[in-house]
Amino acid sequence: MSLTRQDVAKVARLARLRLTDAEFDTLTPQLARIVDYVEQLAELNTEGVEPLAHPGELSNVFAGDQVRPSLDRSQALAASAKHDDECFRVPAVLGE
Repeated sequence: MSLTRQDVAKVARLARLRLTDAEFDTLTPQLARIVDYVEQLAELNTEGVEPLAHPGELSNVFAGDQVRPSLDRSQALAASAKHDDECFRVPAVLGE
């Protein structure tokens, strides 16, 4: 499939991107190569292959929780422009 400048313009419009002529000149062949690559993948025989959410085996990629010393309340509040004795004061965003 050959990707045209009009195809890229449509994708840009859908993504709400404003592209310059130079960006169109750069992106059109780049996106065409990506689409060609995806078409090559579609030619592979995937019969009997289980669908994957991720190509690698992953298990709990998060680090374990560790208790560490932190700032006490007065130190944390000292860096704030507005605060009272207990918390930061910010403008209301949901009304009163």
